[in-house]
Amino acid sequence: MKLTALASAIALVAASSFAVADVASNLLDPAKMADPAKDPKAAVATMQALMDPSTSMALMQKSMDPATMTKMAQSAMDPRTAMSYMQFTDPAMAMKWMGAGMDPNLYMGMMQPMMNPATSMKWMMAPMDPRMMNMGMQMMNPGTSMNWMMAPMSPANMNLMMAPMNPGMYTGMMGAAMDPRSYGTWGSFMNPATYGGMTNMANPFAMMMPVAAPAK
Repeated sequence: MKLTALASAIALVAASSFAVADVASNLLDPAKMADPAKDPKAAVATMQALMDPSTSMALMQKSMDPATMTKMAQSAMDPRTAMSYMQFTDPAMAMKWMGAGMDPNLYMGMMQPMMNPATSMKWMMAPMDPRMMNMGMQMMNPGTSMNWMMAPMSPANMNLMMAPMNPGMYTGMMGAAMDPRSYGTWGSFMNPATYGGMTNMANPFAMMMPVAAPAK
């Protein structure tokens, strides 16, 4: 029984660590950092994760790596990031938040971490956490400073500096602006397929014409 309880505790800690790392990665990705604002349930879950000092430690740990900043800049110039933020014009998202504003579970979910004494205890114990001490030691590590000094000469950063001169980046942005999927339910007004059925209904001759058999 003791071994089973220990295994369950280890599995719970591992699952929690993976969840914290996933939240930290999403918040440092411009293409995904706005996703919690699109869904009230995801927003509450993200806020609860941010109330845990482990999430802040994971964010600090990742931000000390220059490769993280490179990935953020690359993602910021990705058309998928523009599509992600264009979805805030979708009225269905506003209706979802209006409905959530009348749900008591939303308020309780936001207040629960603040009212939980364990949350305050975690923040009080955070300065003595080995992970926090390790980050403090990394700031004095010459290797950390060397990584930042060598970052401008990294091939990934050199390609990043050349990206604004690539016409393909602007073509991709224009494609995202004209893609109906960028606007959620509004996109149906931009999709020609939406009006195809209406055109066929208005044209009785097109409806009566036989469909040719496919060539063999």
